[in-house]
Amino acid sequence: MELTLLLNATYEPLRVVHWQKAISLLWQGKVEVLEFYDRDVHGVSITFKLPSVMRLLKMVKLKDSHRAVKFSRINIFTRDGYTCQYCSVKFRTEELTFDHVVPIAKGGKKTWENIVTACWRCNNRKSGRTPEEAGMKLIKKPVKPRWSPVVTITIGIRNAPQSWRDYLYWNMALDEDAADT
Repeated sequence: MELTLLLNATYEPLRVVHWQKAISLLWQGKVEVLEFYDRDVHGVSITFKLPSVMRLLKMVKLKDSHRAVKFSRINIFTRDGYTCQYCSVKFRTEELTFDHVVPIAKGGKKTWENIVTACWRCNNRKSGRTPEEAGMKLIKKPVKPRWSPVVTITIGIRNAPQSWRDYLYWNMALDEDAADT
């Protein structure tokens, strides 16, 4: 069965839920259905369309910890646009690695501000040195991203249902980039 995109009362995407949870929220009167799939759900005495996108009727306030972007390899690549931060060339995921700007051996930490996307060639060239020591220059200073939490949920969902597209507008650029490659 299908998944359902759950939006906050403000239309901000919150999460993706299984269809059973979606039906439960609907029967509890906590949501309104904005989009439907072409599939039906059949009960003993009732049949209705499977919800694709639902909006909570009451606002859910998220804690700041839920808004933080997870520190992960894919989110580093996404922040840097799948582009080597030394040679400015865009690569596929399998052709990339991440680089500690200040190497761990020289006191560098595993933080957003010290790790960048690098191609294998540039990472090997830089080796265990700082960019200055290696005669290399970063194209931009690494910073912690300030995305909304849903972006971290939806990164990698290249084939989201069409009915979700209007509610996940920031994914359109990802999909367009994917179509170009």
